[in-house]
Amino acid sequence: MTEAAAELPPPPKAAEEVFGERFAEAVRYGELLADAGVTRGLIGPREVPRLWERHLLNCAVLSEVVPEGVTVCDVGSGAGLPGIPLALVRPDLKITLLEPLLRRTNFLQEVVELLGLDHVTVVRGRAEEVMGKLPQVHVVTARAVAPLDRLAGWGVPLLRPYGEMLALKGDAAEEELKGARAALSKLGVVETSVVHVGEGIVDPPSTVVRVEVGESPGGVRFAAKRAKAARASRVSRGRRR
Repeated sequence: MTEAAAELPPPPKAAEEVFGERFAEAVRYGELLADAGVTRGLIGPREVPRLWERHLLNCAVLSEVVPEGVTVCDVGSGAGLPGIPLALVRPDLKITLLEPLLRRTNFLQEVVELLGLDHVTVVRGRAEEVMGKLPQVHVVTARAVAPLDRLAGWGVPLLRPYGEMLALKGDAAEEELKGARAALSKLGVVETSVVHVGEGIVDPPSTVVRVEVGESPGGVRFAAKRAKAARASRVSRGRRR
């Protein structure tokens, strides 16, 4: 056990309630983050003492606003936050963990296999690279990836018509949303809101910026780009046959 891993506190009582049947897997994931996650540079050693409240539970409660049985893409998944906690509490979802860095996707694949998360797929790539190559999803999730306007430019075009992006944000969520409204409108966003989840589980509750799109996710420009990428993908598959 590394010095950082030794700082991992025991799981709080709320963790058993939130993760339910998957509690043991959640504990194992926490141990992996505190050990290999630190040594591989995926999280900082100072995060280990607050891993449960600030990271695992903070992400798991996002499930409160994710509809049943939908497809999800976790953009810039990093160490698997929020994608893996969400997968542990919601086996009804089909989740893609999208991450461009090889060392992170290697870690994610190891975690997915170790925890038996058959409904989770790890994809290496950037959002702008996979658009048109991956099926559009109902929900895009993200946490600590980028400012909202830039994040929306990556995440919104991955959505199906009338899908939504759920971004875990901090105290400045309202201000960030206000500053991003013009950019969001150009991306085909029709509704925005700030919601709080995890009341009574995490303190303070987690803040989520919800961005809902209309029939053209990403706007006209991204619709054309998505169609072009899809055509190129079909041509490439045809050549391999």
